[in-house]
Amino acid sequence: MVNPVLAPSDLPHGLPDFASIGDDDFLPAFAEAMDTQLAEVETIAGDGRPATFANTIEALELSGRDLARAAGVFFNLVGPDTNPQRNEISQKLSTLLTDHANTIAMDARLFGRIADLYGRRTELDLTEAQDRLLAKRYREAVRAGAGLGPEEQERMRRISSRLAYLTTTFSQMILDDTNESAVFVEDVADLDGLSAGEIAAARRAAADAGRGAGYLITLELPTSQSVLTSLTDRGVRQRVFDASVGRCSRGNSHDTRALVLEIVGLRAERARLLGYTDHAEYVIAEETAPNPSAVLDLLGELTASAIRAGGRELTRLTRLADEEIGAADLTFWLNREKRSTSAVSLDDFADYCELDAVLERGVFHAAGKLYGLRFAERRDLAGYHPDVRVWDVLNDSGRSIGLFLGDYFARPSKRGGAWMNNIVDQSAVLATQPIVVNVLNLTKPDEGEHCLLTMDQLTTLFHEFGHALHGLLSAVDYPSQSGTSVPRDFVEFPSQVNEMWALHPDVLSHYARHHVTGEPIPAELAEAARASANTESAHGTIEYLAAAVLDLAWHRLSADDTVDDVEAFERDALRSAGFVGDLIPPRYRSAYFNHIFGGGYSAGYYSYIWSEVLDAETEQWFLAEGGLQRSAGQRFAEATLSRGDSVDPLVAHEKLIGRKAEIGPLLTRRGLGAVSS
Repeated sequence: MVNPVLAPSDLPHGLPDFASIGDDDFLPAFAEAMDTQLAEVETIAGDGRPATFANTIEALELSGRDLARAAGVFFNLVGPDTNPQRNEISQKLSTLLTDHANTIAMDARLFGRIADLYGRRTELDLTEAQDRLLAKRYREAVRAGAGLGPEEQERMRRISSRLAYLTTTFSQMILDDTNESAVFVEDVADLDGLSAGEIAAARRAAADAGRGAGYLITLELPTSQSVLTSLTDRGVRQRVFDASVGRCSRGNSHDTRALVLEIVGLRAERARLLGYTDHAEYVIAEETAPNPSAVLDLLGELTASAIRAGGRELTRLTRLADEEIGAADLTFWLNREKRSTSAVSLDDFADYCELDAVLERGVFHAAGKLYGLRFAERRDLAGYHPDVRVWDVLNDSGRSIGLFLGDYFARPSKRGGAWMNNIVDQSAVLATQPIVVNVLNLTKPDEGEHCLLTMDQLTTLFHEFGHALHGLLSAVDYPSQSGTSVPRDFVEFPSQVNEMWALHPDVLSHYARHHVTGEPIPAELAEAARASANTESAHGTIEYLAAAVLDLAWHRLSADDTVDDVEAFERDALRSAGFVGDLIPPRYRSAYFNHIFGGGYSAGYYSYIWSEVLDAETEQWFLAEGGLQRSAGQRFAEATLSRGDSVDPLVAHEKLIGRKAEIGPLLTRRGLGAVSS
């Protein structure tokens, strides 16, 4: 019998039949798929004919289809809907898959064929996409250790395997500790300032956790918790803040600090084995940024300006509060300042941002206007969880180009944050169309109630859909170049661009209706929302920059450097970069910085601000082209969204706007003025 994980699906675009798959099927499926790919690679490596692009690079690219199918299913479950068995499977797979990849990368016969082609690549008459694929395969093999001696290769294998185990463990420990660190309150009066929907969610969370008659404030992944902007009780704010910043560093079974130190040390050792100064140099060698120094220069300039703006901001807030403000109070008073300076109250804005309306008449509407897309919900198709919804994605000719899955509500089995994943990658060579997933952590409303979005949640919805568009509009030959398979410091660019449509007059007016009365949003409220969104707080910029600096500080350590105290290192690194005091902690402290110790952003958290330089320029380009226009959307899709990694992304962007991007629009957007001022 065919393992249900590997069985071809007759559902549209190969959507997995999740109902037919049990957790016990995964490990046998992966074992079978890895064996199949090793047999395919043996055929490629042992081919007695001279190496060609077709019989080596393309053949390698098209190998492992069963493994890709299994990964597309499993890793789209373990993030948004895990359980103890899936966690155990994930832990086993972390090392099995790493060892499998190393076995292929370090095959001397295969590397010899790749290196031969790479040395002759100017003679091969390759397309740009093929040349990029060949170069990437060569670099990947070298970076995996294919060019090292036997002893160094064996050490590389051990390092890679151990890192895979540690980073998977790190992510699981954050989820567990974040769930356990939720703040319980007995009296509803302690939740003054929260909406009725938020209070109902806290009541449900307490009941689900077996806490009885009370309220449980669950934590979000970043340091800053959104409830702190609204809770009027200072003591409760402090409890929530302390719970957030103390995660994974309390000396309990979820303490990640030892993992941090081991991960950092192993990454530095791997970098040295491969001839790099440190892990940051190793990572950034594959990005659009030229080197770590260029990144640090940008972060340093922005930090100096942000710190000055932060001083002015704190002075205003202290005057408004008429008392000393602590770290737990800053976002509360920032929210109060926004409300006090706005021409109209923003308290009612969420009443005009009901999730379904924003999706159908906002997010999808903008995609239709710009890219000619139409979204037809398929209630006959099931996702991996009852909350997951499925849409067929149709182009302007009415042809289905893929599926879009939306998984929007928080649950204890879902890790924090928001993200996009592919279940199936687009590829012309494989004749596959994309299946893309957006995952958020919105509060699920009570039955019969509406999910109303805050400004931040609205932006996140549009942001993640920008990633989805990058996947859905992909039009490349090879799956490894599809959609978001671009350098890490470019991948956030399309998603950031899509944020601009959230409050654009032509989009907001289309979706913003009162969820009860159906009345359109008042013009003055719409303008106030745009004015508020266009005013980036210094607090937000500082907490992001502090996290980006902290990431690079950890990953600029060499293999000879020794650190034994995570908090002391963190304090020293931030102080050296100009972040003095504890009033604005980093967006993520080291112990729960999942992006860099559990995810794929190590030495790459700078990517958001690096991409935002391109984004701010592109927003100006769209506005100059007339805004929500099909012609502009088509040009942007042709230049960026459809090309994936088949072209140099920076060159493509320069062609789009007619020059290299400059930092000015970003500084204006963030209210930082000239860097040197």
